[in-house]
Amino acid sequence: MKKDFMFTSESVTEGHPDKLCDQISDAIVDHFLQRDPFSRIIAECAVSTSIVFIAARFAPGLNIDFSNIARKVINQIGYAQDSFNSNTCSVLTSLKELSEKDLCYFDERVLTDEEIEKIPAKNQVTVFGFACKQTSAFMPLPIWLSHKIARRLTAVRLQKILPYLSPDCKTQVGIEYRDRKPFRIHSITIVASQNSPSEPNIKKLREDIKEVVIKPVFNDEEIKTDSKTRIFINPDGPYIMGGPALHSGLTGRKNAIDTYGEYSRHSGAALSGKDPMRIDRVGAYAARYAAKNVVAAGLAEECEIQLSYTIGLSRPVSIQVETFNTGIISDEEIAERIKNTFDFRLAGIIKKFNLRYLPSIIKGGFYRKLASYGHVGRMDIGLPWELTDKVDFLKHP
Repeated sequence: MKKDFMFTSESVTEGHPDKLCDQISDAIVDHFLQRDPFSRIIAECAVSTSIVFIAARFAPGLNIDFSNIARKVINQIGYAQDSFNSNTCSVLTSLKELSEKDLCYFDERVLTDEEIEKIPAKNQVTVFGFACKQTSAFMPLPIWLSHKIARRLTAVRLQKILPYLSPDCKTQVGIEYRDRKPFRIHSITIVASQNSPSEPNIKKLREDIKEVVIKPVFNDEEIKTDSKTRIFINPDGPYIMGGPALHSGLTGRKNAIDTYGEYSRHSGAALSGKDPMRIDRVGAYAARYAAKNVVAAGLAEECEIQLSYTIGLSRPVSIQVETFNTGIISDEEIAERIKNTFDFRLAGIIKKFNLRYLPSIIKGGFYRKLASYGHVGRMDIGLPWELTDKVDFLKHP
């Protein structure tokens, strides 16, 4: 295991085409669950110049205006280009109602433990959860800072501090590690799209972003930039418009950005566009919940949890723990405590996190909020899997 190394993670703003697709897909999930909490919906999206394509399988047969949902998301993000905007883009759909055998109806709120045990996973997947002490959110520092810079780019655009920015921007932060702990900021890269090739010129854009984006981001960070930190802002020159007119997008193509920025492993399955009955989505949240509680309990400085599910069984067939030699007890003992503390069964996860009802409880929907800036490590939404309410159970099994 390396102790001294440099690691980078990237993030993107909500106008990136892949994130646009994630948001449209999750806005559809929100809409279905707001209408009927027991809806089944799997929605995938692709975008390109002037085109949005939505493929969805769902039940029951609710009267949902998929095109209108997509146009609202595009408009809210701020796309008003001639080549891509909410008014003129074509929205194509491929829709299919699920059969009765796909419904698997149950109300987890009233199920006994024995009844929860009888509800199997409908998908096979291996998911990962991770937590560490690098930040107050128990997230790796590179992805934490990359998200923070991306959010700031969106904020200065919407607040018209830098009104010339367009919605599609990318960020990357490199961290130098010593003894497996963040030591210094090695590099920051920002690719910021602008509405015009001439306004502002590249020199002013770079100065503006350093002053109103990068500096404020590090005001409350323990590790700050230094004289040797390499900062790259549009290193290839002006980046005009961006978005689907420049490069296509697809739901589920930013898994590392959605999770731990490649610092830890993640499943190959997309998180967005799936209702809570998909174990490949909710299992990842449960794994993060367990890993965060392990670290918060002081059992390890880093913890990665792997859950492997197979079709037809309610519980994961494998629960594995890796603490990278930072645990105060063995990984096997931590795994045993996790198994005795957390419910990783599909119905148990849905019940614990109230996943069917959050879109109706949280103003403006719930799942779409996850589709940008990470499904885990969020301090702005109050995610149930970010709670550390199992610390005492893990300390004193």
